[in-house]
Amino acid sequence: MLLDLIERRRVIFLGGKGGVGKTVTASAAALHQATAGRRVLLVSTDPAHNLGHLWDQAVGDDPVELYRDDASGGVLRGVEIDPQRTIDEHLAEVGANLRDFMPEHLHPQVAAHLKLSAHSPGTHESAILERIAVLIEYGLDSHDLIVFDTAPSGHTARLMALPEIMSTWMSGLLTRRSKAERFGAAVRVLDGDDDPAKTSPTNRDQRIRQVLTRRKARFEMMREVLADPRACSFVIVLTPERLPVLESTELCAQLREAGVDVGGLVVNRLSPTDAGEYLAQRRQQEQRHLDSLTELLPGVPVDTLPLLSGDLVGRAAIQRLAHELS
Repeated sequence: MLLDLIERRRVIFLGGKGGVGKTVTASAAALHQATAGRRVLLVSTDPAHNLGHLWDQAVGDDPVELYRDDASGGVLRGVEIDPQRTIDEHLAEVGANLRDFMPEHLHPQVAAHLKLSAHSPGTHESAILERIAVLIEYGLDSHDLIVFDTAPSGHTARLMALPEIMSTWMSGLLTRRSKAERFGAAVRVLDGDDDPAKTSPTNRDQRIRQVLTRRKARFEMMREVLADPRACSFVIVLTPERLPVLESTELCAQLREAGVDVGGLVVNRLSPTDAGEYLAQRRQQEQRHLDSLTELLPGVPVDTLPLLSGDLVGRAAIQRLAHELS
């Protein structure tokens, strides 16, 4: 299911409960596509930073090469979104604009406001969302496929709903901005202060509009990608246990409500039936959870991955898991 799905999409999100194997599943799927000759960007939005640990190499906020095959043209690049860097850059841009818009004696108040904003509710989500949108823009221009390894379920469900919210919010800000510009123009005319140099496209009102328009366009682009099932799908990763099954069912409902296509489920770490009585009994229990999952989410395709011995570290181990997917 997963490989058939991913071959027909440009953007894939993998998410689920924490600790179920999202990063390794995303990596295996991305590597499989790169070995097939596609240019793939693998992005981790999880602040736990497991991507570099899994690949046993440094991975940061700028894309790094994880795999290349010159013969087929396949390449895999990885990115771990750094939330703090994203927030710092986001607030630095906001601060520069505010300082340009305001008189110099108010600059200390701007700095104090930004310091508080760095820790305010919503700042982290807004900055991460914009970083994801930028990576989608960059990725779709230079890659055939973008695979997102997302943070645990609750965070991801909110993130998937944010593009619609932020786009609507930006539209409201632009509407209010237009009213403020018309009011300001009327006041300047009444005051006799209608110097064309002060109403040129480079003035304060126009610069504010440019910033808002750019952000609105970015969020709208992301919303359109997420809402297009031909381009984007979400795959839920879980283990065959009661709580992950229930949480995955809730996540599926939340994603569908946000207009995101749920392409399938990957059940990870399925116990073998021929490795002793203990694991055989555990597999029977896991099968009951699998049956429950298919009852709760009828019609959603399901893949399974076996419980593997040893640690999954490095490209060779990820390649073995990718083989299990096929």
